[in-house]
Amino acid sequence: MRAFSAIYSVEPTSLSRGFLPVRRICLSFPQRVFFCKAKSAEFGPDGSLSFRTVSHTLLVAEKEEAKAVLTLFLRKQGLSNAVAARIINKSDLFINHLVSRLHSVHKSRYLVGRELTTLEIRDALIPYLESLLEEHGNVLVDVVENFPNPPGKERSIVPASPSTSNLSSKKVKAVARVSEIGPDGQLPAHVLYLIDLGIELEQIKAMTRKFPAFAYYSLEGKIKPIVEFLLELGVPKSDIPTILIKRPQLCGISISENLIPTMAYLENFGVDKRQWAKVIHRFPALLTYSRQKVKASVDYLYELGLSAESVGKILTRCPHIISYNVDDKLRPTAGYFRSMGVDVAVLLHRSPQTFGLSIEANLKPVTEFFLERGYTEAEVGTMVSSILVTVWRIGLSQDMLL
Repeated sequence: MRAFSAIYSVEPTSLSRGFLPVRRICLSFPQRVFFCKAKSAEFGPDGSLSFRTVSHTLLVAEKEEAKAVLTLFLRKQGLSNAVAARIINKSDLFINHLVSRLHSVHKSRYLVGRELTTLEIRDALIPYLESLLEEHGNVLVDVVENFPNPPGKERSIVPASPSTSNLSSKKVKAVARVSEIGPDGQLPAHVLYLIDLGIELEQIKAMTRKFPAFAYYSLEGKIKPIVEFLLELGVPKSDIPTILIKRPQLCGISISENLIPTMAYLENFGVDKRQWAKVIHRFPALLTYSRQKVKASVDYLYELGLSAESVGKILTRCPHIISYNVDDKLRPTAGYFRSMGVDVAVLLHRSPQTFGLSIEANLKPVTEFFLERGYTEAEVGTMVSSILVTVWRIGLSQDMLL
């Protein structure tokens, strides 16, 4: 474990009218950090960033997206959602640091005044967070909470017991933003647009609680373009509310730079381009996954012995398969069925949904039901391979089988 170290220095900077000096802090992080407020970015001779007048709305939206990425990262380390939210609520300086890093990584975007997409933000921050975890290990939580000061004592990142807590302030602010009545006596324009599409205000609030950054998405810049894109793909207007409610993050993704290339990438794996409207309606999150995630899942399907044609059909019929973690879900489930003599490739081709079921909560109880009645594992495996795929797929209870 490398000890956390920090060197602090204050460098004088030229003062602009109405602006305070910028404090620069050198840490054991990959780069210098600058905390600032501002609309256009300027870059010094050393490539460092200083900001003047970045729009308040854009900064708030980027902070919310950075919080969402950090929340997901902390949960992947084993923290509960409540604990992760509590940590983030105490980590404003670290969130500012993440936003500053975004501005540094994407200098060219800010020079031309272009907003970052959700995927660009995620792809910039996740590798950085992973590098911090590798460097600081079980004191990462303290690094986040006490940034930029070194942590006082170690605190392991371990699963914490869930606790009851009120909605975090960011959720409260986001919900208030989509609910507020303007001077004209109307809800915000993007909210009215969504209501016109058929999404109720309470549903919009629920979307915002799930993904607070959505409250700051602009109508013309993000929400309307994705709706029009979906309609052009053949998605019925009546299906748009379901898609946006399931995955509001779609509105933060660039159509030309992310969505279309991702669709082409998936088509290379056999997704039927004529079925995109149905695929997106079934699982809109598919278009928000990284290529690395998609490739890892597809590679494992090939590893199981599936043909390219079968893989394409599975991705089209059951795009949820991409959401199943290979090591935590697909591989253990395949091993469970293989132990009973089941041809896993055939089962996966017939009923990919089966691999989304829990071994302990769904599969084992059904298997044990038949074992208790005198069937052997081999016989149960034969039934699975032939007529009992539906039993596992819909999770019939033992009482229903009697």
